[in-house]
Amino acid sequence: MKIDLTETTSSKINQALISARRDIGSPAVGMVLTLVIVTDEENAYDALKAANDSSREHPSRIIVVIKRVSRSPRARRDARLDAEIRVGSDAGSGETVVLRLHGELANHAQSVVLPLLLPDAPVVAWWPEDAPADPAKDPLGALAQRRITDTYSAEHPLDELSVRAATYRPGDTDLAWTRITPWRSMLAAALDQQPAQVISATVEGESDNPSCELLAMWLADRLGVPVERTLSGGPGLTAVRLETKNGVIVLDRPDGSLATLCMAGQPDRAVALKRRETAELLAEELRRLDPDNIYESTVKFGVERLGGPTEASSVGSGQKRQEPAGAAAPAAKKAAAKKAASK
Repeated sequence: MKIDLTETTSSKINQALISARRDIGSPAVGMVLTLVIVTDEENAYDALKAANDSSREHPSRIIVVIKRVSRSPRARRDARLDAEIRVGSDAGSGETVVLRLHGELANHAQSVVLPLLLPDAPVVAWWPEDAPADPAKDPLGALAQRRITDTYSAEHPLDELSVRAATYRPGDTDLAWTRITPWRSMLAAALDQQPAQVISATVEGESDNPSCELLAMWLADRLGVPVERTLSGGPGLTAVRLETKNGVIVLDRPDGSLATLCMAGQPDRAVALKRRETAELLAEELRRLDPDNIYESTVKFGVERLGGPTEASSVGSGQKRQEPAGAAAPAAKKAAAKKAASK
């Protein structure tokens, strides 16, 4: 069921929700959280589809906030709220309210959203695109216990990682971090099977991919070893190589779907490591609403401490990599100086 309301108020929206639930024969509210999505018209459809899919695992009230920027000064002074209500099969396993805020009202979105939050239920805020620099201080982010951003959607993802580190507050998280959960689980399981001291590591993947940087920072932070970041044609993360005292552990995924785990003294194994859809990532984040201390430690480690990534000669962790530009020059100068000193 869909209900359109124009020039409405939060009170009328709540009344319409109660009437709609009564009309479809489900007056009881069995939702576990409120998910507030802050987006624009261009990305609203995809974000809402992902949220509806994830609501099958986490029944929730989904509130989509779309701020309609007015072009003329007169239109900007006119405040208006339009709403679209969806319940039943049109709203996944919960209910959906799409809010379009016009004019000056766009600057006071928290006042519109606050009366629509489920009572005594956690609130999660999600910015699919254009997240604020400090989500916890954003008026809508301040209403939430959990704040989800996605550095992959930023124009400069690596710079965005530095912003996330500088403004981190307990409850912040990032879908770029969620994307590497299967990689982290697989690498941890491999080290459990073959316990050995890790000497160094290499992470290979696309340029400007924040998930690759986060995985490299996670390895450097948790293992305390140097981690080299190399580039490949993707898709996404393509390989991780761990040098240990007992041999090499390689997790290679050249096609974005099926990976191969290679460990010294053991046969190669094919493992499923498919790139996941946004709905799966969102569902994973909604499973836990407490602060993610491992993400905090990783993002604060700092991209700059990894050094610049180098080009890989071909996709696949077993291939040799090219040296970064200018790397041979210092070595040549040092050899020449040593030769001159010996004369």
